[in-house]
Amino acid sequence: MLKGISHLLSPELLKILMEMGHADEIVLGDANFPAASHARRLVRADGHGIPALLNAILPLFPLDTYVESPVALMAVTPGDTVETPIWEDYREIVQQFHAVPVEFDEMERFSFYERAKNAYAIVSTGEQALYANVILKKGVVV
Repeated sequence: MLKGISHLLSPELLKILMEMGHADEIVLGDANFPAASHARRLVRADGHGIPALLNAILPLFPLDTYVESPVALMAVTPGDTVETPIWEDYREIVQQFHAVPVEFDEMERFSFYERAKNAYAIVSTGEQALYANVILKKGVVV
């Protein structure tokens, strides 16, 4: 254990966050996300929800301020009636850790999958909310 670092961050996940450089991306995939088939590096975080992981990651992880949208969400498929209240949770959590307002991009599902394939890593979570997947683009530590 380390002081000041959430117990939700496994040694493997901490290593990946440290290895990532400016503009590298990490995906936090919900329980339905095809993480194993899309990941270059896969981290398991079974049993943990994405809001809790965001609260653990974002104090350590700067978002990219050189792009319009350093956070991307998987958009609800047209015609699907799924509600996405978890997105508001994400916005509140991001705002807590980043003084500069952060724009969220909403990406079509298959475009999101393609972008995820190029991410530095994918974290497979136990998040049960639908359309809860999120991509974070790392910024510069100043």
